[in-house]
Amino acid sequence: MTTTEELVAQVNKILDDIGIDMDGLFETFDLPSISYHLRENLSLLQELEEDLSRRVGETTPSVRGMGKRDRDPHIQWIYKKKRNRILALERLRAAITAHKMALAIISANYTFFLGRKPVTLKELTRENVENVEAVPRNVQVGRIEVLPHLAYSGDVLRLLARESIAVRESFKFIKGKLREKGTVRTRGLRIEVEYWENNRLKKARIDLPADADIEGELRKRYGRRFRWRVLSFVKTKGVLINNHYTVDNLSLAYSVLDPEKGAEKLGLDLFRYYFLTSENERETLGLYPNIKLCIDCHYSIFDLPFRNEPNFRTGHGSMLIIRKCEMENALVGKRKDLTGVPNYLLGAVLLYGMSEYSEERVAELLGVPKDEVEEAIRKFVISGLHRTLFADTKKFEKFLPKSDKAKQFLALLQG
Repeated sequence: MTTTEELVAQVNKILDDIGIDMDGLFETFDLPSISYHLRENLSLLQELEEDLSRRVGETTPSVRGMGKRDRDPHIQWIYKKKRNRILALERLRAAITAHKMALAIISANYTFFLGRKPVTLKELTRENVENVEAVPRNVQVGRIEVLPHLAYSGDVLRLLARESIAVRESFKFIKGKLREKGTVRTRGLRIEVEYWENNRLKKARIDLPADADIEGELRKRYGRRFRWRVLSFVKTKGVLINNHYTVDNLSLAYSVLDPEKGAEKLGLDLFRYYFLTSENERETLGLYPNIKLCIDCHYSIFDLPFRNEPNFRTGHGSMLIIRKCEMENALVGKRKDLTGVPNYLLGAVLLYGMSEYSEERVAELLGVPKDEVEEAIRKFVISGLHRTLFADTKKFEKFLPKSDKAKQFLALLQG
């Protein structure tokens, strides 16, 4: 059995080799071959991570509080050895995250075929990978161009050190945007209620919306004999992506891809991600590990793609995503009326209805064909759901049927 120090050395050697090998693979950009090697690497790295994390643990000792006279060289050697183990584990996890993100981006944007038979990433083998063809999907989620720039070796800072000052500044800017905690707002109240039931005094804790009629709501639940107090406010909080390995990989990839507009491109890709997918899809896609399924506060990165628009206001991008998530929840149980409209087109329809954008601008913003957007809007209008979700339906009027017979038929369909 290898010692922990031998395992650390083995991990670092394997990660160095992976970094060199991946650079060579992206020169040809053969996606089936890249996917096969990513999957093989990931399997090996996950085994190493399991073994190393079991031996190392999660905590790192610190010598900052010790004076120079008190520092025993033998103790310092122990601290250094422990730190090297932790650094190897951190590097390993960053590399695993990069591999997972790359595989998720490829599977979200391409379908693989062996002849006419579709194959999954797990079915790729050394024997058949040369005969597999990658066919792009109709709609792009994420950005395939960032694949060569992810930290497959796990050495984010070492890779960054090779780049220009412009790239390093862009990296710091993007990372700062992704680490901000969002603008906090009060979403609700957590209340403790004391009330009488069957001649006994009981206590209950409940959450109510911030704008709720507290007295009226409590009277409905507990009658007239109660008293209450506010325990705390339920506030929106937290970073957009709660995983610093994901944040580091995204910051590196987009800053190297485009030092000048990398942050704007990432903001647009994240905006598209929320509009082109449903909440259920976001649970399994894995493009951005540990990203929020839905947002409930303002993040400035979503403003970057819109800041040059004439009527731009701070929070514009975030507010559109928040409204989209709310409308998704309102449509639960009603999707049977939109069976022919996939999730990416439903997102386009909702963006068209909630914003001042034309169908052409929506198609351009989300990277969806314009004719598909228009057809989806027509189906949405026929279902009558535009009246349920939107107070102002004037934008949808031009998609209403024009002939009398069609209008009568539509009226029958909508009851």
